[in-house]
Amino acid sequence: MSIPSNSLPISKTLSIIMGGGAGTRLFPLTKERAKPAVPLGGKYRLVDIPISNCLNSGLREIYILTQFNSTSLHRHINSSYKFDDFTPSFVEILAAQQTPEGSRWYQGTADAVRQNMRYFLERPYEYYIILSGDQLYRMDYRDMLRQHVETKSDLTIATIPVAREPAMDFGIMLTDEERCIHQFVEKPKDPAILDALRIPADLLKAIEQPADADLYQASMGIYIFNRSVLEACLDNDYVDFGKNIIPAAISDHKVMAHIFQGYWEDIGTIDAFFEANLALTGANPQYSFYVPRSPVFTQPLSLPASVVNSAKVANAMISDGCIIGDVTLERCVLGIRSIIQSGTTVKNTIMMGADYYESEVKNPVEGVPPIGIGRDCAINGAIIDKNARIGHHVVISPEGKSQDFDGDGYYIRDGIVVIPKNSIIHDGTWI
Repeated sequence: MSIPSNSLPISKTLSIIMGGGAGTRLFPLTKERAKPAVPLGGKYRLVDIPISNCLNSGLREIYILTQFNSTSLHRHINSSYKFDDFTPSFVEILAAQQTPEGSRWYQGTADAVRQNMRYFLERPYEYYIILSGDQLYRMDYRDMLRQHVETKSDLTIATIPVAREPAMDFGIMLTDEERCIHQFVEKPKDPAILDALRIPADLLKAIEQPADADLYQASMGIYIFNRSVLEACLDNDYVDFGKNIIPAAISDHKVMAHIFQGYWEDIGTIDAFFEANLALTGANPQYSFYVPRSPVFTQPLSLPASVVNSAKVANAMISDGCIIGDVTLERCVLGIRSIIQSGTTVKNTIMMGADYYESEVKNPVEGVPPIGIGRDCAINGAIIDKNARIGHHVVISPEGKSQDFDGDGYYIRDGIVVIPKNSIIHDGTWI
């Protein structure tokens, strides 16, 4: 018999969100901010996704581990997640620090948890759910926790069925029909090994997939540990969960797979981040922020409604506080306080908006374009980070350029032009 939700040990479960390292795969978006603080979907941050999943699952005790450029992340967390004084709820950041035990940077995901174990063991938590901070998905963690408790698992790993080609880029789990994990292979390329890792027919039927489907269980980087098991698994010098801890745990503990079949996307690269954001503009996107009783939380802002004047718009997300002139927008995500002047065409572009309006600048610099995009510009295939100042008659496109290139005031990554935060692009510039 399934455990009812009100009987789950929610109050005895601690959530730990991995903030990632330097975020080099998302550079230059991580040039001045931690990876979890990168804007997403116009008005959110990457870290809002796992935090919202936790809160919607009833998990209200959350630590975020980070170490690089954490100022903006601290500011966002402190402004967004405030709880009353009558519950033990909290969302707190644990940054790498010097202690009597050592002064190292986090060497990997497992090392980051190990360095903070004294905080995690202060309270009588029985279960620890470890999450990634750069994934886009919606999951009720109570389903995973319920399976973990019912199967008396030592460690439960969330997996997602993937086809053969993408399986080569993931850690792949081999389970039996009862979902007990017997083998883990990191990024298997050998065809014979892949054949051996295919999901068995009986399990495919159980998850309502064709019995002959060529599918594999990829690790989502989401784990639930029992308290004693987490302590035992970290009683060594292993630095990473995926590469070190999980393979060792399979031989010593009962490790189960929780198979998730909803939308899930790792957005830790510029290309994945770009495509996941633009996919949100579709009529029926695979991931949607419009889900009743499962909101995505973020910093509440008292911004005015956006103003759009005579624009031609197709498939665009427009956030609060925007001022849009007589422009053409096609497949765009516009962040808060985005300003686009008339005559401009913006296509296949993420514009992250601004932290303030030009009228709030106390000492404006003469000859510098105002915040936003000026008149008669043509922008296609770009990510424009916050507070960028783009003048009139500017052309930005990756067409005919290298897939990866460092330019004067811009970068090209994965064939996408990225204009960094606080950049200035003068009138008439062609990129």
